[in-house]
Order: sequence, then C-alpha cells, then structure tokens
Amino acid sequence: MQDIKPILTHAEDSMEATVLFLDEALAHIRAGKANPRILDGVKVDYYGQHVPIANVATITTPDAKTISIQPWEKGLISIIEKALLNSDIGITPMNNGETIRLGIPPLTEDRRRQLAKQSKAECEDAKISVRNSRRDAIEHFKKLVKEGLPEDVEKDAEVTIQKVHDKYIRKIDDLYLAKEKEIMTV
Repeated sequence: MQDIKPILTHAEDSMEATVLFLDEALAHIRAGKANPRILDGVKVDYYGQHVPIANVATITTPDAKTISIQPWEKGLISIIEKALLNSDIGITPMNNGETIRLGIPPLTEDRRRQLAKQSKAECEDAKISVRNSRRDAIEHFKKLVKEGLPEDVEKDAEVTIQKVHDKYIRKIDDLYLAKEKEIMTV
C-alpha cells in the first residue's frame, strides 16, 4: 500500500490545483456586477516593473456597478488609466484627478449567454485536466502491477482514485452552476 499512496496524493494535489485554477479563471469573467478581481490581469509600469494594479492602488467597490481605484501616488493615475484602456476588460475609465472609476455596464442577453458559454468551456477544460490526472494515476498503478503490486490492491486504488475524481468533478460542476447563476442574474 505504501507504493500507491504517493501516486494518490499527487493525483489529488493535481486535481485540487485544477479546481483552484478554474476558480481564478472564472473570477476574471465579468458577470455584470463590480468585482475587483477582473483587474487582476491588468499590469501597470511602476518604476520599471510590471505589477498588478492592486500593488499600487486601493481598489474598492462603492456600489454594485462601480469599481473605484485610488492610486497611492498621484502620478500613477495616467499610467493606470492607460493600462486599463489597453487591457481587455472593455471598460472605459473615468478620471477625476484623484481616483479612477470604472462603471460596469449592464450585460445584454447575448453577452450573458456568451459569458456563460465561456464559463462552461473553462469548466470543460478543468474536467479534462482532472480526468487526465486520474488516467495518469491508473496507468501508474498498472505499471506497479507489472513490478509486483497485487492486483486487488491495484483495483482498490483505482476505486479510490475514481472517488477522488468524482469529488473534483462535482466541485467543478458546482463552480459552473454558481458562475452561471451569477452571470444570468439581471
């Protein structure tokens, strides 16, 4: 049993990392209400370094349709504004000299469906990754059988890895349902 424990642990760690990556990817999909995480991918030039906006400014959501960015240094306002315009978030910043405001426009029905489809595609990719982790573990078990691992231990390990697989597939489905509900809620 000692031979299969590290394989099971590695497969489960891989599946957990997949779910965490999916959660991060879904957070960047805009759902019609203000979420500071949509700015995570936007980098600004700060003294020669490309850093996330959160490292040089305070990001808040004063209401459900607005993101407010308060730079720590006044000179950063134009740099942050330029980075937002060049990013793929698709929102034009409004600058009042001290803060930058992003007004989150309401989503159209077509855009909501498109975002739900994008979320589903992200979830399908995550499911494929989880299945690949399961397959790799099972292949490893089969190699161990050739090296002398009893077949009943291998079958028990396959059942165990299948249960772990099912648990992570359910987590992915739950994440998708939550994101779909968030996107489709007007």
